Amino acid sequence: MKRPFELDPEALEERLEEMVDVTVSDLGSEFLLIPTGPGLIEYEDLRASYETLKRHTRAFAEFTETKIFSALLENSRAFCVLRTILGMTPPEWAELARSEYPHDIPIPQNAARTLDRRSREDTSYTKRLEERYQAQLSRRPSKTHQLPDRPVSLKRIDALLRTAIHHVSKGAPKKVKGIIHRMAKFDTDQGIESLRYAARENIPYAILLYERYLGRPFAAHRDAVSELVGEAIENAIEDYLRRNGVTYRKTKRAERIPGFGQAPAFCIPDEINPAVVIEAKITSDDGTARDKVARIKVLETQRNQHEAEGRPRYEVVACIDGRGFRERREDTRQLLLKLNGKVFTMATLDQLVVHTRIREFVTSKSVMLG
Repeated sequence: MKRPFELDPEALEERLEEMVDVTVSDLGSEFLLIPTGPGLIEYEDLRASYETLKRHTRAFAEFTETKIFSALLENSRAFCVLRTILGMTPPEWAELARSEYPHDIPIPQNAARTLDRRSREDTSYTKRLEERYQAQLSRRPSKTHQLPDRPVSLKRIDALLRTAIHHVSKGAPKKVKGIIHRMAKFDTDQGIESLRYAARENIPYAILLYERYLGRPFAAHRDAVSELVGEAIENAIEDYLRRNGVTYRKTKRAERIPGFGQAPAFCIPDEINPAVVIEAKITSDDGTARDKVARIKVLETQRNQHEAEGRPRYEVVACIDGRGFRERREDTRQLLLKLNGKVFTMATLDQLVVHTRIREFVTSKSVMLG
């Protein structure tokens, strides 16, 4: 079966609908596979963090700031366990703290995400914060001098702990028809007694927390590693280029390149005098796919402007994948026409070198397929 990148422009126009069908059928549904990234907590690690929190609070019988903070000093991932019990994202937790304790230190959304991420990635994060603070205390010249202020990160942790304790202990309010409260969960509905029951009875509570941590399911983590999802196709492209000895320039995220209003993912052989530029996109959402198609179209428009300015003409190539593009047939149709069929998927990346001007830069003895 012919692919659009194998046809000349005239044949592509004649067989356009067929080529849209072929391209759409090649798109993969990558949503079953998610990169872990450094921030994902495996079940065994979350279970250990839960047990740390449970031990320090005596199965939540002593659900206080002091006891919870002592658990964080032993294992910072207990912070994520507490958030999971609360059942909120880091920004939601921060907003809850702001509304409940408006005079406490402010916790911007990005600061809340950073606290959560660092606690997940480094089990000693809270301990190191506290040790630095204690070192400051020990270095003060005398007792007459003012004590150094508690670090902002520790103040924010304190505020978040205080908020979680308050809401978990209070539980869900009386039910109102047509509305469900976020605390109306198995382990928080009746306040601290619900949590103690979940901890002491012979139920797989840690498993429930882990599934809640992954969320919707897995969407919370998927959002956090969205950049890694996109890197999958870029890594595959880079592998083909390397294996064929092709000189290329891979741009960094949000990098600015002189002469390019929008930088592509790859310039071959370089951005000074490119013969081929490649944009690589993966998405499982049709709305996001629309935006990503728009970015690829910008590159094609940019190429035409460069040509009008007297720069040598180069190919614009799109490498796309994900079910989001499958829902955008009209966009796929336009991409095929604007890029002269140079649209590849993960299933056809092995044809990328052969059917673009990249073949001019192959230095291996033969073009490597697959």
